[in-house]
Amino acid sequence: MAPSSASWEDSSPPPSPDTTQNHLQHSFLLHKASDKVISTGKARRRIDVSPDERFLRTEAFQLVWSRIESTITHVLRSINARVFDHICSWVWHSFKAIKPLAAVSPAPFPILSQATFSQLHTGLLLTKNMEFVDDISTFQELGLCLKSHGCHVAVLSSFDFSSKNGISGCLTSLLRQFLMRAFDAAEMSILASWYSQQGNYGSPVVVIIDDMERCCGAVLSDFILMLSEWVVKIPVILIMGVATTLDAPRNILSSNVLQKLCPCNFMLGSPAERMDAVVEAALVRQCSGFSIGHKVAVFLRNYFLNHDGTLTSFVRALKIACVQHFSTEPLSFLLGWLLVKEDSKGVQSEKAVKLASELLSLARDQMAEQTDVNIAHGLAELTRLQKLWSTVVLCLYEAGKCNKTQLLDLFCEALDPDTYNSSTSDNHTGIGKGFVQSLSNDHCMLEQNLSYRKERFICQLFRRVRDLPAPLLCRLLNSWKNLTVDVLEIHDKVKELQSILKFDEGSFKPDLTDISRHTSRSALKMGESQSMNEKVAILMDCMVRDFMKPIECTPFHEIVCYRNVENLQSALIGDSRKIIQVDLLEFHKTLQCSCCRRSGNIPLSSMPDTSIMYTLAQEHGDLINLHDWFQSFKTIVIQYNRKGTSKLKKSPLKKRKEREESENKSEASMQARFCRAITELQITGLIRMPSKKRRDYVQRVGFGL
Repeated sequence: MAPSSASWEDSSPPPSPDTTQNHLQHSFLLHKASDKVISTGKARRRIDVSPDERFLRTEAFQLVWSRIESTITHVLRSINARVFDHICSWVWHSFKAIKPLAAVSPAPFPILSQATFSQLHTGLLLTKNMEFVDDISTFQELGLCLKSHGCHVAVLSSFDFSSKNGISGCLTSLLRQFLMRAFDAAEMSILASWYSQQGNYGSPVVVIIDDMERCCGAVLSDFILMLSEWVVKIPVILIMGVATTLDAPRNILSSNVLQKLCPCNFMLGSPAERMDAVVEAALVRQCSGFSIGHKVAVFLRNYFLNHDGTLTSFVRALKIACVQHFSTEPLSFLLGWLLVKEDSKGVQSEKAVKLASELLSLARDQMAEQTDVNIAHGLAELTRLQKLWSTVVLCLYEAGKCNKTQLLDLFCEALDPDTYNSSTSDNHTGIGKGFVQSLSNDHCMLEQNLSYRKERFICQLFRRVRDLPAPLLCRLLNSWKNLTVDVLEIHDKVKELQSILKFDEGSFKPDLTDISRHTSRSALKMGESQSMNEKVAILMDCMVRDFMKPIECTPFHEIVCYRNVENLQSALIGDSRKIIQVDLLEFHKTLQCSCCRRSGNIPLSSMPDTSIMYTLAQEHGDLINLHDWFQSFKTIVIQYNRKGTSKLKKSPLKKRKEREESENKSEASMQARFCRAITELQITGLIRMPSKKRRDYVQRVGFGL
């Protein structure tokens, strides 16, 4: 599922195919920055960002995101695999029903007597998506699946069925995909001739329409009628995506068109189900080690629910968070080292740990005396705590499946440090230390927690477990047993509860004396008045209090956890034009450039060209004369050359000759830099290029600062 990580620092992972819109590239500004300042409370220390660290952080991001992206792709394919296999079986079954009627004929035209009594086998695929962004990749995967099973497949977009292009538009797209070339006159006889050729005949022809509800009803009706007339000559099988309900064709197509269809219904998972699967694989099970803080998780959940509800936007937002984490956190490169430490070479691992030790000793006073071994031990402990947290969250999710609890809501609550601190402040003895004693207590502590946190999702799960019937309770313990195989502290307690449940399900009363032989160590001897559901609820409460420690409460969480929700919010829903304007005028805050910070609003030659141009633009109104703008830009840029050569002692003749040569050489470079800066300002939407009437002026677009 994940790419190999054996050669992390030798080569970057191969790029994924460009099939979605969320392919952001990680980049760094090519400007020499000054020392980064990190505040430690006692003193302010400076950290030099070395080239090795930049390289490691870039490589770590590529490795981590490729792991996340491949995991998400695998999860979505697994969700759709069962439906796709069912569709493939239906396609071949329908083709066998059409094949006896489709006898090969030298004349490429339909036999009307047979076509009159034939219907068009149609699959209606319910996607449950109001936005078709997520469905683009779904139908692409469906087309690839059908092709791998020997079908001829063409995927048509709803834009092909527009009233402007008519029936010729969708037919042209259909022929282009099958015959791999365009035709002046699109006719079905061309497709019939192609299908009668050797190598094409004998396989079903599948036409997929991604969203029928976005198509023009009249054009779609004509297209269906045309296919039904040729179904004997060309065994066409139609698959149409439906976003709302399976009754949508009745609202779009007329009755005579509906009579030509032989429908079969299929259903994909809902967006919420796919979201839970992605959250479980990418964030809860932590396939890459990268995690997010509580506030970031809540923001992403609200962004998914309130923005457009598409998984594509959620994955794109997650990638932006990952980019910002590796761009701003100096120690984030260690996340890549954690992924490859078992497979990478010892020299590379020692290099990463040594660099981390230097950064930690400078950034934190308390870490100044630490060694490489202690850092490695801290990272190993961080990984162990992440694993415990993931196990408990998955156990809680299993308990809430019967009531359709959303994993995204549970995930956000499990990351809340306040929830953890409130549950462990009164009765907490450390991870795992109070687990055995907690099981021997009565349900008073559980009742106290339930009354204190009655509105939270986890407490609702406690109440639901109390009311579970015996078969569901047994199934829950079996799932817990499988999830906690690597966590012996919880796994042993689950097995002991399973043994008690077997006694309780028998026709005789359990012998508590015999049971205590293998449960006395863990103090599972509870009163006979306590039901089995109560014991399982107490076990859940102990797991939450002693093992579900949020990532933000663990040491070294800065390495793997992104928490800057303000930056993420600005990148996703902020005023992008205003942010660009501020970054151009206050670039020194991002680059940590001390020389430019002292200049104020006066442009200097050391500033980036785009910042110089935009600073000069503030002196103009709506229109900027290109000639004056270029001369001002040129004057500022050549200041550096004059300052650098003013101290050299040379003869006046030699100085004049060198100055003329440098001016001739620099004139072309000045114009090139000027044009590039103008182009960047145009791309960012801050200026509008010259019009035909006023070719020597550009127009300012961004104002307000």
